[in-house]
Amino acid sequence: MRIDCQTHIFPAVYAEVLARNPQSPQADLQDDGCIITYGDLQAFNLKYETYSLNKKIRDMDAAGIDISLLSVNMPGPESLVPELGVEGARVSNDALAEAAQKHPDRLLGLASLPWQDVPSALAEMDRAIGQLGFRGIMLYAHTSGEPIDSTVYDPIYNRAAELDVPVVLHPTVPPWGEPLKEYSMIPMVGLMVHQSFAMLRLILGGVLERHPKLKIVQPHCGGILPYLWGRVENQTEIMGRGRDNITRPVGDYYHSVYFDIVSPSPLALRYIYDFASPDRLLFATDHPWVDMNLLINLVTEMDIPEGDKDRIFGTNAQTLFKID
Repeated sequence: MRIDCQTHIFPAVYAEVLARNPQSPQADLQDDGCIITYGDLQAFNLKYETYSLNKKIRDMDAAGIDISLLSVNMPGPESLVPELGVEGARVSNDALAEAAQKHPDRLLGLASLPWQDVPSALAEMDRAIGQLGFRGIMLYAHTSGEPIDSTVYDPIYNRAAELDVPVVLHPTVPPWGEPLKEYSMIPMVGLMVHQSFAMLRLILGGVLERHPKLKIVQPHCGGILPYLWGRVENQTEIMGRGRDNITRPVGDYYHSVYFDIVSPSPLALRYIYDFASPDRLLFATDHPWVDMNLLINLVTEMDIPEGDKDRIFGTNAQTLFKID
């Protein structure tokens, strides 16, 4: 079985909410889609047809993908002002649920939450998981509220651990991206650097210390963090830096994390395979940003045991997301 653990749609109803946001990010509505702007840092032109459900299913069929875990393309509703964040999360999740109802054997949802409004986020998580049957929740690399390792968000992390649903950490445009806005360096490297900072905050900020049963998925082969892990361990374990909120070796926390394999590089896939346990790797495509067959071919061509390929393509996701 092939399960795509990172694939996106962008509902028009959510774009309409985003268009009303009085601050960055915002949506400029077009007849055939919208232009998402992050101030003057970055703009993305999203076409509704590119993100359409029919195209998703056609491309899944052509690539031989059995099930996709759908999420809403960035920016998530946690980046909006609080009153719009609640509305944005609800309409996004309703759109995902409608898609899954149309294709119940092919599509499952990952819930967006208004993290900046914790009581509303808890209510929406209960609705999405308990009523809509979603299999996890999305956390983008920063919110419009506190840093993601803040104890303010502990009730959300605690509820996710209680419900035994994964938290999928996803990149978004970094608010510090001014030095990177030229030459398209934000989508090239800025997104990966920012989500790596976010993952390190979850560890060093003590989120995984306070919530040892919490399951985290870090996409894109871990961004840049696995490549710098020797330095992180040297700084924390030898130099004793950054350890105020953790009691165990820093690697104990990171090696409990799951990684998706979205990186168009055989070297990157081999590195994350060697860095992490094979039962911590998840197949994903980041569709429609990346061609599904590119990632399928990269995994298929890896010089690893066939059993490990089966784990990556589907078995690990079946266990983590409770997919029959």
